[in-house]
Amino acid sequence: MRTHSLLHYATVTSIALLGLGSAAYAQNLPSYMEPITGRTSSSPAGTATKNVLALNTGMFELYGDAGQIFRRNLLSKHPVILALFSGAGGRFILYRPGQEPLEAPSVPIVYQLLKSIGHSTMALSQVVAPYLDNPTDQSWRSPMLAYRSRMKSALDGLDVTPMPAEWRDNNRILLENNLAFVDDCLAKGTISFAALEAFSKKQGPYLKLNVAWAAQTQVAHWMPVLGDWKAMLDSDWDKTYGASNTIYVARQNNILFSLLAQFFAPDAINDRLILIETISFTTTPDEMLASLTRSGDYCRKRQTRNDAVPAPARSVGLKAVADAGHNWVWARFLC
Repeated sequence: MRTHSLLHYATVTSIALLGLGSAAYAQNLPSYMEPITGRTSSSPAGTATKNVLALNTGMFELYGDAGQIFRRNLLSKHPVILALFSGAGGRFILYRPGQEPLEAPSVPIVYQLLKSIGHSTMALSQVVAPYLDNPTDQSWRSPMLAYRSRMKSALDGLDVTPMPAEWRDNNRILLENNLAFVDDCLAKGTISFAALEAFSKKQGPYLKLNVAWAAQTQVAHWMPVLGDWKAMLDSDWDKTYGASNTIYVARQNNILFSLLAQFFAPDAINDRLILIETISFTTTPDEMLASLTRSGDYCRKRQTRNDAVPAPARSVGLKAVADAGHNWVWARFLC
């Protein structure tokens, strides 16, 4: 009898609490919970919209899961070479089934020295461009003086850098001209467009030499690497994949892709040799492998326009690649 009464009491109490709804719930909350609690609401249309949008969100998770499987399958069956852009002249990594990745040695440091001094000239244009023909604004003086100090330090130590004498002389001229331009601007207290234009034209021939030497250094380093890898892979070369990354504006005359094209058969281009467009200059190996094996990208690689295939792909030879790479290297000096 007592059990029946207790059960009846519990049932009535539950019904009463349900009738009170959120008010009863709120009364039972401790005071410190009040600032973060409250009644939530959602319309049927809002809930339906979220359910539809969740399909797109869930797709990326499915893409990621499938991509991991595709990646394992590819790397277990095929050698893969990644040619990654970097400020040091590129990274080449060879993946072989069942073995640890093999990364090639870096391009000689002289490549970076040439690029750095070339960049110093172009950096000056960024310092002065916002202040052209505006003598009332002197806020450019501080950053220019700071950069002048760096260029002077580079010039003072240039003679002991690992660089051929002819290249060193050319870079000394570049740095000296940079300093002369800076000093002239500081002395006049203003920067004219005419002065900037004259400075740019004066530096042009010396920058062109740096671009050429940098490209030659880069190509002379990577050609033997790829030759050795091709010999090492032997018959497996015919099933090897190669991929290089490029930002869209520099997709033509991509020197790293051009290097790969010297070793792949013409019919491998856009099939096993792929140029992957990215939204930034640098891409990690994991990002490249993900792009290479993502199902949508894997299908779209066949749709790459023919003009993405540089001329050196049809002209084998170290000098041909270096010459055709000048525009690409120039683009990197600008960026």
